[in-house]
Amino acid sequence: MATASGGGGGGAAAGMAASLSNRARRHKWALELAQGGGGRSRERQGGQGEVVYPVGYSDRQLPDTSVQETDRILVEKRCWDVALGPLKQVPMNLFIMYMAGNTISIFPIMMVCMMAWRPLQALLAISGTFKLLESSSQQWLQGLVYLIGNLLGLALAIYKCQAMGLLPTHASDWLAFVETPQRVEYAGGGLLL
Repeated sequence: MATASGGGGGGAAAGMAASLSNRARRHKWALELAQGGGGRSRERQGGQGEVVYPVGYSDRQLPDTSVQETDRILVEKRCWDVALGPLKQVPMNLFIMYMAGNTISIFPIMMVCMMAWRPLQALLAISGTFKLLESSSQQWLQGLVYLIGNLLGLALAIYKCQAMGLLPTHASDWLAFVETPQRVEYAGGGLLL
């Protein structure tokens, strides 16, 4: 009997050693899905012992990270980028105005048309831009900066039209509407009539 129990104890020890060596050979990503013992499988099981939760499942409540301080800062920065966009175009428009000159040809006229069309198009779609700026805490200031930038771009286009002579700002542009003066007297051949 002593040999049988001693042999059984030795076999159990050998089985445990083999089990430990098999666990040591397993990789970190290997899962033990057996219903039997094992500390890791018990952690993943539910209260009934039959349900195995998926990898990565946690019973803990995670903190709400939808609104963080960094997100607010990024939203503010993005809104200011939208608001300052028209003002950032003013120096480039001034340079293009200088390079185009005041002659009436295809390039300056196309340039003036684009300079007038972009701010006009932005002003017509300003309600959509204000919807983008609603998430900001400074939406009214940003909207005002956006409006001023577009009006400044439109004023540059009008100034360029005036410099090219396309706007009727001189008295000679209105000669068709000037009435001819009435003659007070008629003279002919040195005789007064």
